[in-house]
Amino acid sequence: MLEYLESLPLADHHCHGVLGRDLDRAEFEALLTEAEGTGPPGVSMFDTQVGFALRRWCPPVLDLDAHAEPDAYLARRAELGAAEVNRRFLDAAGLEALCVDTGYTPESILDPLELGRLAGARAHEIVRLERVAEQVAADGVDAARFADEVRTRIQGHDAVGAKSIAAYRAGLELSGERPSPAEVTGAAGRLMRADAPRVSDEVLHRFLVWCAVDAGLPVQFHVGLGDVDADLRRGDPLLLIELLRAMDPVPAMLLHNYPFHRHAGYLAQVLPNVYVDAGLATHNLGHRSPALIAELLELAPFGKVLYSSDAFGLAELFHLGALLFRHGLAGFLAGGADDGAWTARDAERVAGLIASGNARRVYGI
Repeated sequence: MLEYLESLPLADHHCHGVLGRDLDRAEFEALLTEAEGTGPPGVSMFDTQVGFALRRWCPPVLDLDAHAEPDAYLARRAELGAAEVNRRFLDAAGLEALCVDTGYTPESILDPLELGRLAGARAHEIVRLERVAEQVAADGVDAARFADEVRTRIQGHDAVGAKSIAAYRAGLELSGERPSPAEVTGAAGRLMRADAPRVSDEVLHRFLVWCAVDAGLPVQFHVGLGDVDADLRRGDPLLLIELLRAMDPVPAMLLHNYPFHRHAGYLAQVLPNVYVDAGLATHNLGHRSPALIAELLELAPFGKVLYSSDAFGLAELFHLGALLFRHGLAGFLAGGADDGAWTARDAERVAGLIASGNARRVYGI
């Protein structure tokens, strides 16, 4: 089963760009964690599940033995240079398509076109809704014209999907009702009076989702695991159920989901427009990622599970995400076939759906 999955190219339906420059050890370790910085003195991010997974699986791509020591690994990385490292890892991921969230750029990173070139894959854009609204506000559009301008810009994007980061700003308990024009204008006025426009109003988050729905774009929602700005108490996808129902039939794509992946699987089963993945968590859990994948697949229909890496910054995360996902899914499907839960032929068909078929269908790519 693993050999079969390794032969299947993946559609990575949610990822980001990577850095095109060389990194020192502190910068590298900072990109292995969702925390700010690398932690207190004496604590290394190499001593984590993702750190050990990286040392197990990434050195051979750079012509080193598995489990190379961190300093030796980083020295080899520097010797090859960022361009060659990025090329090797994006190629090793075995991708046929990438859907790239272009809304998070704390510094210059490779754009979708460059990512696609290095991966030998088709690259598509995912438009981040809050960034569109914040740019409209920064451009000085008055509150009365805000709604129309945001709609126009979202519809004008050459994107295959949209993303909401409401989980970071207001939490996921969003009403299923469309906000009224007066509510949107009032919220836009408050946004524009801020020194630095930052969407954090529940009304605006709902409005942006409805803009994407009206544009016919699948809407991705950050769920659960994220950096310290995300309030995990308000990141449970069950809080979204009213809005998810109201959005039907436009697809709602629940991203990451850990530690709420079983809740997400439930929503994918009971709501016709909900789809799920385990991106970001897969490489963060490292050796434990097969358990995550099995738990996600307890309730989620196999036709509603997608692959994503949520890789950002380090090209290694594209490779790790893909490799650990293939291993976890292969173990799950092979175990079921061995137990007689399904046939080997069924297992291969399901593998094809999850690897890329579901993403191609939902995003029309």
